[in-house]
Amino acid sequence: MPPRPPLRVAAAALPLLLLLLCCLAILSPRPASAEPDADKAALLAFLAGVGRHGGAARLRVNWPTTHLACSSPTAPGWTGVTCSADATRIVALHLPGLGLSGPVPPGTLARLDALQLLSLRSNNLSGAFPADILALPSLTGLHLQHNAFSGDIPDAGLANLRSLQVLDLSYNRFGGAVPAALSNLTALVALNLSNNSLAGRVPDLGLPALQYLNLSNNHLDGPIPASLLRFADAAFAGNNLTRLTPAPPQSPPPASLTPPSSSATTKNRRRRLSEAAILAIAVGGCVLLFAVAAVSLIALCNRDGGDEAGTGTASGGKGGDKSPESKAVIGKAGDGNRMVFFEGPSLAFDLEDLLRASAEVLGKGAFGTAYRAVLEDATTVVVKRLKEVNAGRRDFEQQMELVGRIRHDNVVELRAYYYSKDEKLLVYDYYSRGSVSNMLHGKRGEDRIPLDWETRLKIALGAARGITHIHTENNGKFVHGNIKASNVFINKHEYGCISDLGLALLMNPITARSRSLGYCAPEVTDTRKASQSSDVYSFGVFILELLTGKSPVQITSGGNDVVHLVRWVQSVVREEWTAEVFDSELLRYPNIEEEMVEMLQIAMACVSRTPERRPKMADVVRTIEEVRRGDTGTRPSTEASTPAVEAAQSRAESSSAAQ
Repeated sequence: MPPRPPLRVAAAALPLLLLLLCCLAILSPRPASAEPDADKAALLAFLAGVGRHGGAARLRVNWPTTHLACSSPTAPGWTGVTCSADATRIVALHLPGLGLSGPVPPGTLARLDALQLLSLRSNNLSGAFPADILALPSLTGLHLQHNAFSGDIPDAGLANLRSLQVLDLSYNRFGGAVPAALSNLTALVALNLSNNSLAGRVPDLGLPALQYLNLSNNHLDGPIPASLLRFADAAFAGNNLTRLTPAPPQSPPPASLTPPSSSATTKNRRRRLSEAAILAIAVGGCVLLFAVAAVSLIALCNRDGGDEAGTGTASGGKGGDKSPESKAVIGKAGDGNRMVFFEGPSLAFDLEDLLRASAEVLGKGAFGTAYRAVLEDATTVVVKRLKEVNAGRRDFEQQMELVGRIRHDNVVELRAYYYSKDEKLLVYDYYSRGSVSNMLHGKRGEDRIPLDWETRLKIALGAARGITHIHTENNGKFVHGNIKASNVFINKHEYGCISDLGLALLMNPITARSRSLGYCAPEVTDTRKASQSSDVYSFGVFILELLTGKSPVQITSGGNDVVHLVRWVQSVVREEWTAEVFDSELLRYPNIEEEMVEMLQIAMACVSRTPERRPKMADVVRTIEEVRRGDTGTRPSTEASTPAVEAAQSRAESSSAAQ
């Protein structure tokens, strides 16, 4: 019988085969069972229903093209998805501002029964309140604000969400009554049902843990329940509700999901408008005093620069004499001086109207003093009187013509200018809310409405867009040169808009720099010349100002110590990230840490000492837009995942260490 050597070879190779299998097992990726396959299928079904018509959603949601849903050190995972520690379930879903539309497909989200946090804010989702959400027993945070949901908020089923701590359904189209079943959500800390069409009585919810409530701008009526009387009037504004006991002090709430209601803001605006109307009536009734006002304004224009600090209004001047300077302002000097208007909404005034107007000092800046002028027809404009202009008439007019042609939603338009040997005047529209500097650092009292997080984001984004547009002018060579909080205002869309552009080239650089301490890039001190890169630095300081609520330069210890904001933030971040960096007014808004740290990272990149390392403004705009996750929201984000916050903090620390 012939020998059978193959069997011996096979027996000898068996240990090698086992060793090979063990190596393959070690080197192979984690098994499919470690991925939440059932949850993934539910999400794909959800996306198929709400992402069909959203091109932006298809571009930004990577689910169909990425194999692993749970992130790992080598792969980012699915957009907006957070998995459990063992990667077997999906526990959080963040999809804000992605253009999702239509009703939530039934039988999709309900399958994510381990979900703890759901954010679909700032999309275009519609239909009834998603019944699937009522089948999520572990849900602690639900954010559906800024969508188009309609119908009643279901009373039945809400009791299933006993773990819910934050419920935000604001800015939708919900009708019907406020569900009495909300009283069963005993863990609820924040409730926002504002800006819907809810009607009827407010139930006595009796939620002892509730710290923030907003029912404003609905159709509610009747008395405010006893359990809710501890909340200020702003929580109920825009309804027909009555309070049987005095309201508590109008102090900001300890925790908040949304800025003060639009109705409350409107109420304050109406109060200010009413005061302005009374003033206008008083001025109109005092026709005989116009001559005194005219003489006063002439004296104001003729006063030396050293007197500006003491000028409060256009009163107090001596009448009778008109110097050559005043004649130039009036336009009668015979040297061709005239007021130059730019295209746009016509302004029905001339220099004579300005002389008859009442004037009030708004503030003193790097380039001059700004006055609010109220004309006889109630038109209000801002007149900026420039000082220490180095440019001659031709250079001045060429620069003003360039500035006057700039049209952008986030740039304050120059409406007119005037040039004479002794006076240079610029005319802008008046922003009744004042500058962002006043909003941040103004007197903080009961009447002050603090800037919430979403408002600050929109201010930063709008200002960044405006600066980006400015940098494209003059064949991409235009420089603002004086970016700071006092030159940023809020437009009608609630976004920041930038003013005072293009004046740096006309002014004495030493004087301008001395009045912009804290905003100037280090290289400007040496070169005395602003650049687009130094604009980026100044904008970075402005972001830090929005984040911290602190001025760029602070004087302490009786004037002996000077603290520069940039250095202070860098030192704090370098040592260890703490909440000390951020404005205390922001700390009352829960779960916005991730966005704040991401904005801190942007600011730290902008204030790099090396100009070449600073980003371009167009890149800054794109990064801030990523932070905001869509332009439709008008209130702060209220959700964040701790791992993401820690990651963002690490990035900020690394950036600071590299400075």
